[in-house]
Amino acid sequence: MNPVLLIDFGSTYTKLTAVDIDNEEIIANTKALTTVQSDIMIGFQNAYGLMKEKCKGLNIQFNEMLACSSAAGGLKMIAIGLVPDLTAEAAKRAALGAGSRVLEVYSHELTLREVRDIIQKKPDIILLAGGTDGGNKDCIIHNAKMIAMNIKDVPVVVAGNSKANDDIEEIFMQQGIDYEITDNVMPKLNQLNVEPAREAIRGIFMKKIVEAKGMKSAESFINGILMPTPAAVLNAAKILANGTDEEEGIGDLIIVDIGGATTDIHSIAEGEPTQPGVMKTGLEEPYAKRTVEGDLGMRVSAESLGQAIATRKIKKFAPNLSYNVKERCSYLAQHVNEIPKTSEEKAFDEAMSMAATEVAMERHVGVLEDVYTPMGKVYSLTGKDLSNTGYVIGTGGVLIHSEDPAKILKAGLYNEDNPKYLKPKKPQLLVDKEYILSAMGLMAVKYPNHAIRILKKYLINV
Repeated sequence: MNPVLLIDFGSTYTKLTAVDIDNEEIIANTKALTTVQSDIMIGFQNAYGLMKEKCKGLNIQFNEMLACSSAAGGLKMIAIGLVPDLTAEAAKRAALGAGSRVLEVYSHELTLREVRDIIQKKPDIILLAGGTDGGNKDCIIHNAKMIAMNIKDVPVVVAGNSKANDDIEEIFMQQGIDYEITDNVMPKLNQLNVEPAREAIRGIFMKKIVEAKGMKSAESFINGILMPTPAAVLNAAKILANGTDEEEGIGDLIIVDIGGATTDIHSIAEGEPTQPGVMKTGLEEPYAKRTVEGDLGMRVSAESLGQAIATRKIKKFAPNLSYNVKERCSYLAQHVNEIPKTSEEKAFDEAMSMAATEVAMERHVGVLEDVYTPMGKVYSLTGKDLSNTGYVIGTGGVLIHSEDPAKILKAGLYNEDNPKYLKPKKPQLLVDKEYILSAMGLMAVKYPNHAIRILKKYLINV
């Protein structure tokens, strides 16, 4: 036996997964409430005590402990670009792909009002982009000056017009700003290059954010916090889809992650048009794409979910509910640890999750629209065509505890009544019943072959 402990310091729960690498088996899972407000290690020790109890008699000594974290709200970022639909959107995608929660996206030249807004939002990192290489550099230099003069204590990742980097470096060095310069997120018009910015963000997360959130004691106890939890999930998705040198991947996939605060969708697919005569428009789409819907959560964001989604949509999924939808959503937002017990409470939770899945998927996938030209009607695609995606994988508490998780996932599939959203048509549905996606994304950093085989073994076909 070669046991490794994988730790997820979540915003609500600290989750532990013990894995026997030699036999590629999960030994045990435990969880306890995260205690980020006092000492992160209290919640960890509570979960670790449960783990020792579960493993009693096995005489396990963990050779390695690896961790990811989204505690205290995870990695919070501000993205700044030039044009809203171009470099500002590219900066946002880079931030999301790094596993962060994007608080706001700003474009054009920052105003003092916007700077005050950024300070009030208390981001962990600022991603400063703007301009293609050799294009407009006045805007990004102006924004660098505004940050340097007014926001001293937030690390900045610079990923804009490379011709402005010398000026920005001089501005930041003079003002003592903690910064890192990396490649432009959009070196040419409509061409994305987000991976260098993602790596820079993750590097700052490891150096700065972990310490700032009071996790230094956790770092000394374990083998280091490797990445934000959403980045670990995305890493697991990429390994599972693409495979490794030794193990075949399963191909294009989507992960639906329904949480208390957000509903995240990850897609690993090129997303090229599947129908003839379709013209692609808009910004290039990343192969590994993540979207985060902060208004579609089961508890912390339940009230905003009730406001974002029409009552009739939730009642469509549970027509016999007697609840006032908005009142129930407001109640859940104020009682974030509420666990549904009655059949009606469970039905309401499932209706919420189905509505969240449907809307989050519509926001993630590509949209097909009619365009009338002098040559007649053509079709334009903005975003990724995911209609032929082979697998949809569900994770998150509501899916894991549901008696019918397939029903929830089917809410996110292609609907002939609304055909413009290019959602999956006939995917295989899998559920992460053991809650191992983030753990395997962590493990894949060092043990990719073991991680993909464990994922194939433990994801449940529904």
